[in-house]
Amino acid sequence: MRRRFVFLLGFVLLAALLRAASPLDNARRAQALLGEGFWSQLIEVENTADRGRYPAVLHALVFEFAGLLWFYTDADGTQSFSTHRNNLVAEKADFAPLLRDIHPGFRRWRVLPSTAGAPLVATGPLQNGCFIESLAAVRARAAAGRPLQMPRLLSYYMNEDGARIGHTVLAYESGDRVEIFDPGRPEARLSFPRGSAGEPLALARALEGRPIDRALFLGVEFAALTEQGV
Repeated sequence: MRRRFVFLLGFVLLAALLRAASPLDNARRAQALLGEGFWSQLIEVENTADRGRYPAVLHALVFEFAGLLWFYTDADGTQSFSTHRNNLVAEKADFAPLLRDIHPGFRRWRVLPSTAGAPLVATGPLQNGCFIESLAAVRARAAAGRPLQMPRLLSYYMNEDGARIGHTVLAYESGDRVEIFDPGRPEARLSFPRGSAGEPLALARALEGRPIDRALFLGVEFAALTEQGV
């Protein structure tokens, strides 16, 4: 009987590990990566229009960074949620116009209860989570006592098989070099001369080795993020 019990327990654990993370699981993981001191809310959104890439019920994470609100789903990653700068109080009070700006079918939504401290389902790379994982890398380096010089996110857009896709990495200074942490290849050592990597478009092209449509830097206030837990 004991052997059978151990076998069944092992089967249950294996089934749990094999269960794919849901969109809500991934949104919760994104929130955990940002840290409890970072303003964020998990929301559930009802899509009343053409489904397209969004399901009838969508789970997302809204969070604040660099004076703006951002919107993460595992369907298409992180995108800007704010429609105006310096309007955080009003935008946090009512997501409705921001949601409609992303998709006309996003008409109803609700904030989900906090699940801080609850066990997470999945591990490994966060699905379409490069933006959040790049921010989390700042927190990891702070925790290890390795402050970064001039940390910034590099976000860029390129065409792949006829589709426009985006990606975000962490860039920072180290002597006369610009170092890159790419969540898509976390073990890679990516380093470029500072003089040739000062512009976001030039750095993105050097990093990818192919045409880039658009690129921009988003400065990371290292001390502020460390105080907030990121």
